[in-house]
Amino acid sequence: MRINTHPDDDAPPIVVEGLANRFGNFAVHEGLDLTVRRGEILGVVGGSGSGKSVLMRSIIGLQRPAEGRIEVLGHTITDVDPDSDFGVRCRWGVLFQGGALFSTLTVGENVEVALKQFYPDLDPKLRRQIARYKVLLTGLPEDAVAKFPSELSGGMKKRAGLARALALDPELLFLDEPTAGLDPIGAAKFDRLTRDLKETLGLTVFLITHDLDTLYEICDRVAVIAEKKIIAVGTIPELIATGHPWIMEYFNGPRGRAAKASHERTRD
Repeated sequence: MRINTHPDDDAPPIVVEGLANRFGNFAVHEGLDLTVRRGEILGVVGGSGSGKSVLMRSIIGLQRPAEGRIEVLGHTITDVDPDSDFGVRCRWGVLFQGGALFSTLTVGENVEVALKQFYPDLDPKLRRQIARYKVLLTGLPEDAVAKFPSELSGGMKKRAGLARALALDPELLFLDEPTAGLDPIGAAKFDRLTRDLKETLGLTVFLITHDLDTLYEICDRVAVIAEKKIIAVGTIPELIATGHPWIMEYFNGPRGRAAKASHERTRD
């Protein structure tokens, strides 16, 4: 059960306006705008080096932008030291590429890290029970709770990282390339898990991916980063209708056509 509330359930949970990120003389973003709708799975795509992960890091306060404004769940992130604003930080969860688990901690202990940080007075027994529940919620077997990351397969590490991201019952879930490195069956299972968790927990999901199957199967809308900004946001048919060369090449190439055909067969 979430202990945090927000005054307006219809307000966009993420609003980015005029974002600029620069590293020395190199500009990653210039004038980037994006609004994420509550309750959607938003896929974020773009070429290598387009700044997808930098955008996510800016939204969660790990990257201080050169210009612009970012509002998350009613908090202006660009004006606040993220280490001092626990009230908003405990309302999102993040799955980084590869899971980013602490190698010297078990899966259960990894999930407990956030609980210890935000609720230091929580009874240890209850904390362990919550961690166990989160691990099971992601589809991992119960014996995974006591295993170390080195004892897990790639797909299990992803789920363990997801369990940690869900530790504080977040409203927002950030996923950075969650199916990268997974075989097609494992990737499809993770997609279904993401969709089911979104529906069950009422999440808003910000999902960076190159996986065309993921985009077709679970994303409500897709945002495209190119030319240092968001050039289009919409459903895949809406994006293709823009006629933008990068979008056309991305979705109408051989892999895009295969993903679309697979999605249509599944629907039929």
